[in-house]
Amino acid sequence: MKDRKFYTCEYCYKEFEPKRRRVQRYCSNTCRSKAYHARKTSALVTTKSDKVSVLENSPETSIEKMSLPGVGNAAVGILAVDILKNIITKESNKPATKGDLTQLIENLNRRYHLIKNMAPNAFGQYPYFDLVEGVVVYLRSN
Repeated sequence: MKDRKFYTCEYCYKEFEPKRRRVQRYCSNTCRSKAYHARKTSALVTTKSDKVSVLENSPETSIEKMSLPGVGNAAVGILAVDILKNIITKESNKPATKGDLTQLIENLNRRYHLIKNMAPNAFGQYPYFDLVEGVVVYLRSN
């Protein structure tokens, strides 16, 4: 009977029996893939003793300080985008302003509203909708 030879996985450090003739370094494809990614990023290294991931050779995060030219460039960029958006957007698709809303409220507070798609009657009176009564009335236009 052959002596079974066990190897130790170089990633997870578990013992395993090799399934190939050549020397296997990892117990599974998962460990092989994880070890590859760890080598590529040079950030994760597992220690053999406590099997804890440790950050090693990781680039330190740098926080850039705010500068006056950077703020100026950002302001100019935002201004250019707003101007371009204002030029491209149709007037009917622009958002309502406070002035538009005030004018709408003033128009709705009136009792009579002219109906533009109806013709005047035989006496020359124009049709108006009465918001209080909810009916169409004919009045002389002022």
